[in-house]
Amino acid sequence: MTTSASVHDSQVAIPLARMTGRKVTCLYELMDAAYDAKPIRSVCEEMGHVAIIDTNKRNRKNVPPMDPHRAERYKERTTAERGNSRLKDCFGLRDIRYRTHKKVHLCAMFAVIALFADQLIRVFSG
Repeated sequence: MTTSASVHDSQVAIPLARMTGRKVTCLYELMDAAYDAKPIRSVCEEMGHVAIIDTNKRNRKNVPPMDPHRAERYKERTTAERGNSRLKDCFGLRDIRYRTHKKVHLCAMFAVIALFADQLIRVFSG
């Protein structure tokens, strides 16, 4: 889903979770503290997914730590974050200068294909 920079990721979390749930079987929803909201958690649980969302400490004291097994699973987010970082730093998604949604989305998809190809080359050459 491609959105403008003025749309916060948490605003599309529920539609993306539902869209993903229709396409693949997923068991977990891994999200950072920006997604810590009751509606997001409840939709994930309604879909039968385990919501592993870091706790946002806003206006809360004595927040309990994440369960150890959830904390271990949460570490998997770093893989996605590294991919997002590489898309921005190495494949041109940090400074997109196009105006139309179609052009921006096409640019993003080409970057994803380039990242995928780069990862294949790294796997099979090393």
